[in-house]
Amino acid sequence: MLMLFSPSMRLTAADWFIIAAYMAISLIIGLLYARRAGRSVNEYFLAGRRGSWWLVGTSMVATTFAADTPLAVTGMVAAHGVAGNWLWWNFVMSAMLTVFFYARLWRRAGVLTDVEFVEIRYAGWPAALLRGFRAVYLGVLMNCLILGWVTLGMAKVLTLSLGVSKWQAILLCVAVTTFYSVLSGLWGVLMTDAVQFVIAMIGSVALAVFGLQAVGGLDGMRAGLERYYGQADRVLAVWPAGDSSWMPLMTLGVYLGVQWWASWYPGAEPGGGGYIAQRMFSARDETHSLLAVLWFTIAHYTLRPWPWIVVALCSMVLYPHLSDKEAGYVLVMVDHLPSVWRGLLLAAFLAAYMSTVSTHLNWGASYLVNDLYRRFMRREAGVRHYVTASRLATLLIALLAMLVAYHLESVQTAWKLLLAMGAGTGLVYILRWYWWRINAWSEISAMVAALAVTLGLRAFPSLSIEDPRGFALSMLITVVVTTMIWLGVTMWTSPEPDETLRRFYQRVRPRGPGWRPVAQQLGQAPLRGLRVQFMNWILGCALVYLILFGVGRMIFHQWGVGVGYLGLAVLVGAAMIRAARRLPCD
Repeated sequence: MLMLFSPSMRLTAADWFIIAAYMAISLIIGLLYARRAGRSVNEYFLAGRRGSWWLVGTSMVATTFAADTPLAVTGMVAAHGVAGNWLWWNFVMSAMLTVFFYARLWRRAGVLTDVEFVEIRYAGWPAALLRGFRAVYLGVLMNCLILGWVTLGMAKVLTLSLGVSKWQAILLCVAVTTFYSVLSGLWGVLMTDAVQFVIAMIGSVALAVFGLQAVGGLDGMRAGLERYYGQADRVLAVWPAGDSSWMPLMTLGVYLGVQWWASWYPGAEPGGGGYIAQRMFSARDETHSLLAVLWFTIAHYTLRPWPWIVVALCSMVLYPHLSDKEAGYVLVMVDHLPSVWRGLLLAAFLAAYMSTVSTHLNWGASYLVNDLYRRFMRREAGVRHYVTASRLATLLIALLAMLVAYHLESVQTAWKLLLAMGAGTGLVYILRWYWWRINAWSEISAMVAALAVTLGLRAFPSLSIEDPRGFALSMLITVVVTTMIWLGVTMWTSPEPDETLRRFYQRVRPRGPGWRPVAQQLGQAPLRGLRVQFMNWILGCALVYLILFGVGRMIFHQWGVGVGYLGLAVLVGAAMIRAARRLPCD
């Protein structure tokens, strides 16, 4: 149906050369690192724990720079204006928690996956049950949902631009990425991510420039928004008015006050986790781990959003009656890019897609092999056996992801569904590091309750995640019910054994009064420093938001305000560095 709006893109020989050159570079990198990845499971999943902060951090940014993301952002802006991006901008706060509270702790844990962590923090069969459950729940169910919507985004790009069918697009997307991911493990992922991030950024900025030319510049864009939507200022507002129909204040309040700490979401997990934790494990030491997440947070939220938002706004003017709003991003590319740039942007989309998929394939396979197969099925085997199992697990996840992608229709809906399914679990992941009383049943009950409540609320049309007020209300209900359940279960069940708690405390060295009973058993005072970490967290959040809003003002030619925001960002950054130096060394 979307093809009625635009024919497929006509590619020249130069376009195809650019695409072929990019694919060749990715495959060559995969082949170069295949032998190194085959040395051990540690090399395959963690790159031997020798990653530099800039490489590890850039890989995180590239992973979250998926082909689906600009499409989802386009859908958000078309439905809720620029303020719709608070659906993911709020995660700055959880990302900064990881930087200053959890990056060092994760690196000290010394585990292969964040799922393995539960058998360090907890004891007995409940911990083993939790580990196996999370390996399947996150590594297969949630991971394939993520891979499905990422692949759906790329399939929309190829379907609209090349005129291929959905199945052909999905098969093409998954086949190439799976090939080098299976071969090279995390080493290949890290190295290709660095190249892919640069290509994806160049392509995004170029499309924004050509999109603005197509609508007659910023003035033409504003005039078009006024003509078709009657309220250009409200569409462009970062902070919506109290009576805004584009972004209800209730929804914004849930984003800023609840979602960032209450929901599990890949790449922005409260307390760290997922592939972000995997990258931290791959860093060479604690300092590189912290700096990697800091660089990721700044780049993720300040370098990428505005080119996508500009294209989204242009698509609203160029295609005001488009039924699939997410497809507007691709149509700008199909209709308004000149030769050579078409090939570069398709290569950029491929880069964004492949960087995300390769990470999720490697990350999901690490759960299946390390936390399911090696833990419960084949505990003693040779290195070659586990590396082969890792490659087969990667292939299995890729096949399942293809099936999920074929049955999905909307990227934005899948985002919201995943957020809702994880609502209420975030506080457990935060507190398990800083409160000794959290046990394995706390996590189990939180995950089960969040999933059950989310599925139950789907039966009420007024709580539809498609409606911004419905989504906000369903999030609040899920968080409240889930939190009450897991807190009750925690108090009703026994704490973890003293020996397990003491061993964890000595290994990870968490700060704060929440470990006072355990510290006293060891004849120690609780480690101090939470106040300084909290100050760094506030300054870090302020830094990112000031840069984000400053860049946005500059793009829209509000020079004075933009320079003011960026000037404040410099001062806040200096204060953050000064405060970081006051952190006590353990």
